[in-house]
Formats: sequence, C-alpha cells, structure tokens
Amino acid sequence: MSFTIRVPASGHEFDIEDNETILEAALRQGIGLPYGCRNGACGKCAGEVIKGEAECDSKALRAMAKKAFEDGKTLFCQAKALSDLEIVVREIQKGGDIEIKTLPCRLEKKELLTHDVMKLLLKLPETERLQFMAGQYIEFLLRDGKRRAFSIANAPHDDEFIELHIRHVPDGQFGDFVFDGLKEKTLMRIEGPLGSYYLREDSDRPVILMGGGTGFAPLKGMLEHAFHIGDERPIHLFCGVRSRRDLYMDEMVNEWVKQHPNLTYTPVLSEPLSEDDWQGETGFVHESVVKHHPDLSDYDVYLSGPPPMVKAGMDIFYQHGLPENQIFSDSFEYSDDALKSMGIQKPKTEKQ
Repeated sequence: MSFTIRVPASGHEFDIEDNETILEAALRQGIGLPYGCRNGACGKCAGEVIKGEAECDSKALRAMAKKAFEDGKTLFCQAKALSDLEIVVREIQKGGDIEIKTLPCRLEKKELLTHDVMKLLLKLPETERLQFMAGQYIEFLLRDGKRRAFSIANAPHDDEFIELHIRHVPDGQFGDFVFDGLKEKTLMRIEGPLGSYYLREDSDRPVILMGGGTGFAPLKGMLEHAFHIGDERPIHLFCGVRSRRDLYMDEMVNEWVKQHPNLTYTPVLSEPLSEDDWQGETGFVHESVVKHHPDLSDYDVYLSGPPPMVKAGMDIFYQHGLPENQIFSDSFEYSDDALKSMGIQKPKTEKQ
C-alpha cells in the first residue's frame, strides 16, 4: 500500500511505499529533505507530522536523533507512514541550503579508468553521510594546508561512497600521489559539498551537457540523478576528448541511451589516432553542440572541463542565442605545479 506525503509550506507532494522511510521516498522523487547520517544518529532530518500517522522505532535512534525524538520531533530517516501525511520540514532546494562539513574519510577503492584517469571511492564514518546536489564538488584538505577540488561523480541518492574521477596531469603533485602513492584504506579529510554547479530541477527546458575529459564526472552525477527522479526532459550529452583511449565509461553511457529514450549521446574526438578507426564526430566538442543545436535559446546548458573548452563553449553558445541565465559552468583549474610545467602562471585549485 502506498500513501501520499504533502509538505504544505512548498506544496510538494510525493508517494511513499511500504517499508520505505519518509526520507527515502522523498529523495527517490527529488524532494530535498535534509539529512546528515541516514541512520538515526544525528537528528538533522527531524521535522513534524502535522496530519496523519507515522511510526518510528525509537530503539534505533542514537545521540542527537534520540533527543529530537524525545522533544516530539519525527526522524524522517527512520519514520514510515501509516497513512497519508502532512509534514513540516526545512527543504533543500539549492546548494546554499546544505550544510558544508569537514569530515574524515577512508579510501575504499581506487580503479584505473583510462591511462590517466583514476576513480576513487571514499567512505565516510558510519554515522555520517554527505548531502549534496548533483554536480557539486568536494575538496581534500591536505596536511600542508593546500586544497585539491574534485567533482562528485555519483548521484545524491547513491551516497554510500563518494565517487571521484581524478586525472593525472604533468607534474601535478596530488595526481602523482593518487596514482603512485595513495593506498586503499588511507585516511584523509574532505570539505563539502561546494559549488553552485548542480542540476536545476525546477526548469522544464531540454538540457545539453557538455564535458571535456573528467568534466564528465559531474555530468555523470547529474544524469544518474535525472534518471532516478524520472526527469523526462530531453537530454543531449556531449563528451569531448583527444583520442579514443581518453573516452571513459563510454559503454555505460551507451547502455543508458538504450534504457532512457530522452537521452542522446555524442562523443567527440579532437585528435583521433589512426588506430582508433573512429567513425564518430571529430573536432572541438563545442562546435558539435552548435552543429546539432544551432538555436540554443530554449535550452539549459551545463559545461564542465578545462577552462579553454568552457570559455570557447560560452562564447559560441551566446552567439547561438543562449541566454546567460540558462548556462551553468564548472571550469576545472589546474594546480600551480601543473601550470608551471605548461608555462602558465597562477590559478587556484586542481580539479581535473
């Protein structure tokens, strides 16, 4: 049996199934209820049931969550509906609504995706989860006081681990460490979520996602989130890399295309090798975008990747009618060490 839960303050409604918690049901349908642990420890998901009946096993609650329960609050990460409900809760509707945390984490797994891209899976403490918007990023807090920023590559509902895609750039000290020195089970510290680059769910416009290299990482999280909440807007994903060996998770995306009729996928190689036997599109990825979509006035466009690609994309997209308030970008800056090796001065964070 399913019930309907309504949040009068926002007018949002969502369904809840048997044996599903209120928080699980909300996140499954793209309703941003707050949480910090999802296991009855922190109390940050607490709210009130003002109409209807819900049940919550108080024996499963710990620490701050138990205190909130004793104060008459309902812990939505543990509570289940026994009828239709109306609830009072602070909703998460934009990145700024989410608490930024500094947390310890453990490297659970590292996996080589290409010759120069490593996937990391980070595990938080048992009593912690990182709530974030699809597309945001975290920063590693290093012992020398420096920070390194990387986009979160998984969707918010799938938050058992934090997935990162890290590119090994020339003379990038952190990249060297990740590829050659970082061992599984290593303990590290992170801060997040950060950034205003996330999927805008309140728009009904079709979506174009354009990523260069590991700019695919936040787009992956956005796509997985869109699929999870049943977003039916047309989505066209463009991925730009140099050669075939740089194109990663391509098989997974092609499977998505088969499963989701609203998704179109265009990989673009700028410098294909003879052995690639590439039959797809070549050139600059932003040029492929405007070839497919010469009028961008009715689209939301998301760009992520190297700064030259992002800038070139923005310049040409404006010429093709894209309003400034319909473009969202995440420009991946390189570390000082990597920039020096390329003869370039400055910038802030290494985010490849």
